[in-house]
Amino acid sequence: MNSPSRPVAIACLALSMSLVGSYVALSKPLVAALPVFLLAWLRFGIGTVAMLHWLPKPATEPPLTRSTRGLLFLESLLGNFLFSIFMLFGVSMTSAVSAGVIMASIPAVVALLSWAFLRERVPSRVWWAVACAVVGISLVAFARPVTAEGIAQPSQAWLGNLLVMGAVVCEAAYAVIGKRLTGTLGPRRISAIINLWGLVLVTPMGLWAAWRFDFGQPPASIWLLLVFYALAASVWSVWLWMTGLRTVPAAQAGVFTVLLPLSAAAVGVAVLGERLAPVQWLAFAIALAGVVLATLPSRTARGSSSSA
Repeated sequence: MNSPSRPVAIACLALSMSLVGSYVALSKPLVAALPVFLLAWLRFGIGTVAMLHWLPKPATEPPLTRSTRGLLFLESLLGNFLFSIFMLFGVSMTSAVSAGVIMASIPAVVALLSWAFLRERVPSRVWWAVACAVVGISLVAFARPVTAEGIAQPSQAWLGNLLVMGAVVCEAAYAVIGKRLTGTLGPRRISAIINLWGLVLVTPMGLWAAWRFDFGQPPASIWLLLVFYALAASVWSVWLWMTGLRTVPAAQAGVFTVLLPLSAAAVGVAVLGERLAPVQWLAFAIALAGVVLATLPSRTARGSSSSA
């Protein structure tokens, strides 16, 4: 299995997290129109149809071992099923920008899990990059976002923020387990299998929600947004992320998750009518500086390229 070059891998990781942030923010109007379990079920169903041709085993891949099957199930349970449930319920109770603030902690959690479970050495500049990302996005918390429809009630906001924090832990575990899986399976097959597991897990609750729902109620724009959400969440972002992980260590790839809150906040402002203070735009610049710091080639890599 050929791995992509480092620039291609970096582009894949960055685009993947930008897509995730976009659909996290755009899920807010979706959860206002569709029950959460129905939304999750339709998302995995659309993704399964789109990736049916990715499910068969390529001739170049080894058969699935018991350990690999377990990791695929765990990847779907944490990164697909629980992440979707926590995120959808959480975003329905808080603002898109608030969700972005909390998700800024993903790089630190990914680096910690990579060190603990993958025994990856985390270079000091990556830790500095994580610090830039967390500190930069944390500045957003000092200027509370104002939505076009009003801030969520405090009684709901604390629970929504707690659920989003649960999604952060799930996303970090997803990044670490994905790194292990890319050593034996291709990105397309990983994407298809974990999405299929997600569909299996959510089907009982999805059918229950579908039985009670009036499908003629949502406008056509909601259904079009649902198709984009499903393809971005189940197909494009997962495939791009797994492709990038084949070249970039999980701890360093985790820094790119800072683009998740950045894109979530950007969509919140541009599409959902949320307003940000000037200090928050400064925070985004600091976070992006952390991404640049994390992706600069090391001295060893520069020396190797110059001697080649």
